[in-house]
Amino acid sequence: MKRAAAVTLKGNPVDLKGRALKVGDDAPEFKLQDNSLADITLASSAGKIRIIATIPSLDTSVCALETKRFNDEAKNLPNVEVLVVSMDLPFGAKRWCGAEGVETIKTLSAHRCTDFGNDYGVLISGGPLDRCLARAIFVVDGAGKVTHVEYVSEISQHPNYEAALAAAK
Repeated sequence: MKRAAAVTLKGNPVDLKGRALKVGDDAPEFKLQDNSLADITLASSAGKIRIIATIPSLDTSVCALETKRFNDEAKNLPNVEVLVVSMDLPFGAKRWCGAEGVETIKTLSAHRCTDFGNDYGVLISGGPLDRCLARAIFVVDGAGKVTHVEYVSEISQHPNYEAALAAAK
């Protein structure tokens, strides 16, 4: 089993739990909460291409810009569902989405347990972002296979949007 990806936060190494996913892996199933407190699973969007973006928190500048960018891009991606996952509580995510006009994508909360973070290799262990999720992008096809992976090497930086969007088309 390959260990989690190597990432940094402002140049300092970050310990991630779980294993790093790679292209060709089966995407791990999950159960996360949406802004209405409903359970959302990977199977909820079976048959669609999924862009799963993990972020530390909607209340940080890079995460906010990333989420808004995917919200804008999703309008031009038929049969693609964009899921932005953080440890933010659903109440806070709902407030944030309303204030920012984010309506095209789903923001999901992994606050109930750390399984999602472990299974996707993005759970931060220790340091100032302990129990938050690292910045990563996964594209999953309609059958549940991972077709694109990016563990952003520096958490405070943006992902490669173009590569993720190309993989989803």
